[in-house]
Formats: sequence, C-alpha cells, structure tokens
Amino acid sequence: MKLDDIFGVHEQALVLRSRRAEILAGNIANADTPGYKARDFDFKSLMQQQAPVAEPMRATRPGHIQPDQSAPSASEVFYRIPKQPSLDGNTVDSQLEHAAYAANALEYQASLQFVSGSVKKLMTAIKG
Repeated sequence: MKLDDIFGVHEQALVLRSRRAEILAGNIANADTPGYKARDFDFKSLMQQQAPVAEPMRATRPGHIQPDQSAPSASEVFYRIPKQPSLDGNTVDSQLEHAAYAANALEYQASLQFVSGSVKKLMTAIKG
C-alpha cells in the first residue's frame, strides 16, 4: 500500500494551493504599491502536468467534443492582464484578488478534508 494511492492528487493539490495562496496574499498586500504587477498561475495546467493521466482522453463517438491538445502549458507564474490598471502602474484589483483568495482557500480546505478523511480511515483500519 502506497500513500500516493491513498491520497491521490490531493497531496500535489495542497502544495500548489498553498503556493497560490502565498502569491495571492502578496498581491493583496501590495495593492497600494506603485508599479506592482499582480501575479498568479494556472492551477489546472500545473495539476495536469504533475499528475499524469493513466490513459489520455479521446473521443469514442462522433458527437463527442475532442480534447484540446494544443493548450499551452502554464508552468510558471504569470502577470495578470489588468482590466483597469491604476495611474501609478499597479495592476492589482483588490476585489478580484480577494475573490480568488477565498476560492483558493475553499478548494484547499476541501483537499485537506479529503486527506484527513483518508487518514482517519487508515487509523480505523489499523486499530480495528
């Protein structure tokens, strides 16, 4: 029995969500810093790169939507394109950053609860 099999992708998800929380918190902290550029990364792309799929997706019938094979890999942190940058060059949108931080926190908590449930099941199996 391997722990990787028990926790699944949640181990990598927790690491990436933690890193994203740091980046988003930095954006929020620098909302009033002149010239600061808001940063983020594409969580979904990074998870797809880190968690190899056993069998690639493919269409099995003519009506199925073909998987996108040409999607660019976003393996690095990127600067957000601002909807309305401030006059001092700051690109942080506080409302957007707070919403992204809250969503990230909820998804982090969900993965943490899954891992916690898996550990509880293991402890029950060990204790009997």
